[in-house]
Amino acid sequence: MRLVNASVLNDPYVMAKTPKKANAQPTTADKAAADASAFLALACTNTALRRAARRLGNLYDDALAPVGLKATQIGLLADIERLSAADEGRSPTLQDLATKLVLQISAVTHALRPLVRDGLIVLSPDKEDRRAKRASLTAEGVALLHRALHLWAAANRQVEDVLGSESAIALRTLADYVSSDEFLAAYSGDNSDGVKAR
Repeated sequence: MRLVNASVLNDPYVMAKTPKKANAQPTTADKAAADASAFLALACTNTALRRAARRLGNLYDDALAPVGLKATQIGLLADIERLSAADEGRSPTLQDLATKLVLQISAVTHALRPLVRDGLIVLSPDKEDRRAKRASLTAEGVALLHRALHLWAAANRQVEDVLGSESAIALRTLADYVSSDEFLAAYSGDNSDGVKAR
């Protein structure tokens, strides 16, 4: 049995080169099929990244199930701890977290709610700006984060084993770039002065 690559069969350019009867005009169905094939052949970076993120998210969620939190929640705890350590122990504001996570502040507030309810995080007003809130881990939050990091590390090692070390590094580097302000400026056509290119 001879297998034929389906993408070749559905490629409108290949289809156009397929000999037809002399003087045969493309039908509406032929044109619709060519348009649909062209659309399906488009490589959507957004779709591919979202699909990959869902797969990885599910794998890490499964690995972290013993501590009762999702990977995104452990990530929030880790980011609060990391930002605090980088600022000499000063807890990050919700805006700091939103900026780091490339999220709206309302999404950060929503994500923190169950962690506050469960006593893993405490929110307190900023001493200089009473309108701003700072997030810090409770002793229970720190303990849970440290337990979770062992589970996370095992899942991370397994992902790296499957991808290979170089591919895993390249994937993280590319993901970090895509989430950066530098990428956003380049995508928007802004030059280094923040002025939009014409």
